Amino acid sequence: MNMPSRMGFRVDNCSIVRTLDIVGEKWTFLVLREAFSGVRRFADMQAITGAPRQVLSARLARLVDEGLLRKEPYREPGKRQRDEYRLTEKGRDLYPLLVSLMHWGDKHLADDKGPPVLLTHRDCGAPIELRFRCADGHEVGGPREVTPIPGSA
Repeated sequence: MNMPSRMGFRVDNCSIVRTLDIVGEKWTFLVLREAFSGVRRFADMQAITGAPRQVLSARLARLVDEGLLRKEPYREPGKRQRDEYRLTEKGRDLYPLLVSLMHWGDKHLADDKGPPVLLTHRDCGAPIELRFRCADGHEVGGPREVTPIPGSA
């Protein structure tokens, strides 16, 4: 059924729904968090996230199937070949989303000691900030400054 939203748009063709179908689960976000931190091996991801083996295996397989991660074989001396998981460009494009979630959590959920992790620019050491801008470079303060219009789909 093509139900329009309050704005008069169809909601059955929603990019938010499509994205959440792929990444909208706790373990998936934790896998991506670790991948962005440079963790590439299954055992390391499992140890850090605490994900059950079967769950982690399913999440990694889905992220590979969706093209967010790619497998690269490796072999430690005297052991069998295994796979590392590396972010693809499609996967790296999710970084601002994860940083945005982290900043929201830091603002609204951190304990009295403050955020557990700070992200800084490697070159100068300044804290990372996410900015919301239009294509002409104007800073957008929030949803009241945005007008949704129909896209091509």
